[in-house]
This record gives sequence, C-alpha cells and structure tokens, in this order.
Amino acid sequence: MPSTPLEAQILAIIAPAVEAEGFDLVRVRLTGSRSQTIQVMAEKPDRSMSAEDCATLSRALSPILEEADPIMGAYTLEVSSPGIDRPLTRLSDFEEWQGFDAKLELDRLIEGKKRFKGVIAGVDNGKIAFDIEGEAETALFPFEWVANAKLILTDELLKESLKAAKTESQIEETANGDHQ
Repeated sequence: MPSTPLEAQILAIIAPAVEAEGFDLVRVRLTGSRSQTIQVMAEKPDRSMSAEDCATLSRALSPILEEADPIMGAYTLEVSSPGIDRPLTRLSDFEEWQGFDAKLELDRLIEGKKRFKGVIAGVDNGKIAFDIEGEAETALFPFEWVANAKLILTDELLKESLKAAKTESQIEETANGDHQ
C-alpha cells in the first residue's frame, strides 16, 4: 500500500529484485524531508527475516536504486523485517492473521470513524472481515479503503511468533546438520 506516487515508483523499481532474492515485499515507505530514508520491509515466505537476510537484500537493492535514482539527493536505505506487531499490507495478510487483534485505519469516515480496533475475521470476496470491539456484527471493509493496518502485540501473537521462531530454528539445525 504505497501512500505516495514516489513510494509506488520505488516499489515498482525494487519489487522484481526482492522477489528474485526469494523474499516477499511487505512495505515500502519514504520518510524524512532533508535526510530521506527508504524503508523496505520484507520477509521470507515462511515469515522469517534474519539480520543477514536484511543485509543480503540491502546489497541487492542498493545498485538497483543507485541506477534508477528515484530520489533527488542523498538517502539512506533501511531494510528490515516486519516485526511481531507487523503492518498488514496485503489482502493475504488478513487471511493469514485471522483471529488476531489488529488496528485498522481507513482512508474515509465510516459512521464518523476512521480508526477501528478488533479481531481479524478473514477475507470475504476481496473485503476484510473485521470484528470491531463493542460491535455485534462483523464489519466488511473494501481492502482499497485501508490506509494503515497493524497487528496488536498480545500474548497470543507473542506465542505464535515464538512458535514460528522455534520451528525456523529447528529447520536451520536440520539443514546445517547440527543435531545434538
């Protein structure tokens, strides 16, 4: 969900390289006014992203951005993982994180509100199903209306994250032959 035309341009420039390196692009943001930073958030298909993965992706993107030169003047490239309380930027995120608490901010007012807190109830015909705190019925929001969405850090989310990290560690140990 790029929020500016320049972010959309940067996204178009780097997306093929991110995919070629074996990562899924989560978000691109441009921050700062004098000293600009291109923030690239990515992860592996299994949702992991180590510091070495960030460095690998940064090394792959730097020459591409240098050649395309989408930003006037100097900038900093920052590559990171989405983190535990990750942003939800793709429709598939709302399927994958069904049952978890989240915050949504829409690009328009619905019954006088733009911001909602609740539980992700999945996806229904391209719309986000969302159980809003204090509401009896599940709300359906067109994905295009979502300006920002983010998971809320809860005990359940921490447990899921720890479980995923443990599984990733076991996979790496098996791949490296580090059985004990």
